[in-house]
Amino acid sequence: MEDRGEQQSRIEAISTRWTLLRKAHEGPSDTAVDARNALVLRYQPAVRRYVGALVRNDQEADDLAQDVMLRLLAGDFGGADPDRGRFRDLLKVAIRNMVRNRWKQQKRRRAVDFDVAQVGASPEEDEGRWLSEWRQSVLNLAWKAMEQKEQARPGSMHYTLLRLRIDCPNDTSEQLAVRLFEKLGQTVRADAVRQKLRRARLEFADLLISEIAKGLRDPSPEKIEEELAALGLIDLMRELLPADWKRSQR
Repeated sequence: MEDRGEQQSRIEAISTRWTLLRKAHEGPSDTAVDARNALVLRYQPAVRRYVGALVRNDQEADDLAQDVMLRLLAGDFGGADPDRGRFRDLLKVAIRNMVRNRWKQQKRRRAVDFDVAQVGASPEEDEGRWLSEWRQSVLNLAWKAMEQKEQARPGSMHYTLLRLRIDCPNDTSEQLAVRLFEKLGQTVRADAVRQKLRRARLEFADLLISEIAKGLRDPSPEKIEEELAALGLIDLMRELLPADWKRSQR
């Protein structure tokens, strides 16, 4: 069991998205370029889906999403202040402003397949739309990290096993063992499948919490729980984590 000092060090070791943003704008040139590329790769899917929900024309949505990514690459978020809110809020405001400006410019030139009422939707509707995209992005990133961990560790099967459980929720442990053999060529006993599945769930939960923490300026357990609740993931985490996870950080 970790003591509280080790727990706090573990939390503080997480590189937040604000840290990455600072590196993207204040670090040495090579570091800044790498950090900007990392930001683009991480957030492009969520940005594109959100823009697509606002703009009905796919080409227009592609262009707008690309503009946001180019702004990240160019360092246009250098003045962002973490004291003003979460990083995901910064991105949402930037996207909406760019969509509004593009619509105003194009409205003067020609009719476009764009619903400005969508951009002017109620705060509750807009926040729900953005949170949905951000939640999916966080989940996808956690899955990707889990897949990469499996690929980096010969004999590991947590990612494959958890995916099989989701795809085949009614399978018995014996049936999952057969599917694992078909997928990976590894023979696993049914009782071992149950143990590995428990560990796989804990690993996914840990990766998801780490991903959530990286978007927060203060990644304390309390702030992480607040963000999990805001993203509608708190019930999922209660199923995956022990009740004392905030205290134990395990």
